Amino acid sequence: MLNKISKNSKIFVAGHNGLVGSALLRRLVFFGYKRILTISKKKLDLRNQKLVEKFFKKNKPDVVINAAATVGGIHANNEFRADFIYNNLAIQTNIIHASYLNNVKSLIFLGSSCVYPKMCKQPIKEEYLLNGPLEKTNEPYAIAKIAGIKMCESYNSQHKTNFKCLMPTNTYGPNDNYNLLTSHFYPALIKKIHMAKIKKNKSIILWGNGKAKRELMYVDDLADACIFFMNKKTKESLINIGSGHEKTIKEFAEFLIRKIGLKIHIKFDKTKPNGTPRKLLNTSIAKKYGWKPKVNLEQGFNKVYKSFLKKN
Repeated sequence: MLNKISKNSKIFVAGHNGLVGSALLRRLVFFGYKRILTISKKKLDLRNQKLVEKFFKKNKPDVVINAAATVGGIHANNEFRADFIYNNLAIQTNIIHASYLNNVKSLIFLGSSCVYPKMCKQPIKEEYLLNGPLEKTNEPYAIAKIAGIKMCESYNSQHKTNFKCLMPTNTYGPNDNYNLLTSHFYPALIKKIHMAKIKKNKSIILWGNGKAKRELMYVDDLADACIFFMNKKTKESLINIGSGHEKTIKEFAEFLIRKIGLKIHIKFDKTKPNGTPRKLLNTSIAKKYGWKPKVNLEQGFNKVYKSFLKKN
């Protein structure tokens, strides 16, 4: 068992301005961690190996949580395939290697449930990784994240490091991306339905047939999982993090329409892709160590819609 990270340990949160990174800052402060290290993209390009190694050597973090990544929904993944594979490979490789070189006590590498095969047996266990072909639309991102998982596993094996890979399901929360071309499905639904309310439209158009199922988790639950596991020495390098609840895209849309207070018709553009049919995570390993999510969909909506209205 790892000696518990103290409240005075230096914790570097990479990607602190994003959805997950900003939640990590909130929750670390809430739990009383006093030395949280962040740096903007303008001051440090995480894709630059020399600059990253210089930063680590100077600051000597005890803990690293890598929430820095190029992310997006189906359209962004498909349109910017080179950006997704290059940026993610470069960022994570530099952070993982610099963590090893500078004797980081605990590293959390964040991936996504899309690392698992498209037609994966459900619910998805960690052991199903690399058991089949990936979903084509987000293959470059998934390949990069799989490389990060294998890099952490390899460093743990050869160098006895304490690097853990948390694979979360779809997350949402304050500070999400609501750009319809680059966002994930849930913030895109919130934006579309809210705009329909403003414009008094009688219908909305959604991609695909609405039958694809998705699991959704409030981002503070993921942040809490990172903090929980940064204090653990685990036998497993790869650990799924999810809510255990799934709905179809159509059901999520109907939930949001009800919550936002509309009566509108949902139309589907079946010329557009559905993405992976289903990806419900098996979180029995996380539960074995004592972690479980706390925020349900109703509670999460109330929090996220308030923050959305402030910005839109």
